[in-house]
Amino acid sequence: MARPKRNFLATAQETSSPPASLDDNHTIARVRKAEGKNLYLVELPKHTDPLLVELPARFRSQIWIKRGGYVLIDTAAFLDRDNKLDGEIVNVVREEKEWRKQSYWPAEFVKKSSYPEDSEDEASTVGKMPPSDDSDSQD
Repeated sequence: MARPKRNFLATAQETSSPPASLDDNHTIARVRKAEGKNLYLVELPKHTDPLLVELPARFRSQIWIKRGGYVLIDTAAFLDRDNKLDGEIVNVVREEKEWRKQSYWPAEFVKKSSYPEDSEDEASTVGKMPPSDDSDSQD
């Protein structure tokens, strides 16, 4: 039997807007890889070692997380357990523009342009004819 639609709508509403402030043990992380079984490998803004975090049951089959997306994780969730998990996903960043406006958004996660920046030195060749070989016609 399928889950009621109200559960999906409540989860979607919860993840649609960013919180006003973060707890001490909450941090924003970028998803690097889906490890399977609702486990994700994420990277923190200042740490080079990736963390393994778990997606809680309330998000499973309701919210999809893609590689390169952002999540809010709780690093203190599994401190009392002795296992390989480093944290739990508390929230999924869906409206990235709204989250980036918050003061707690890490500066390391700047938005990269999809297109490489054009250098100022190179002139654009759009709409111009290819260079002609005047040296051949002068002979």
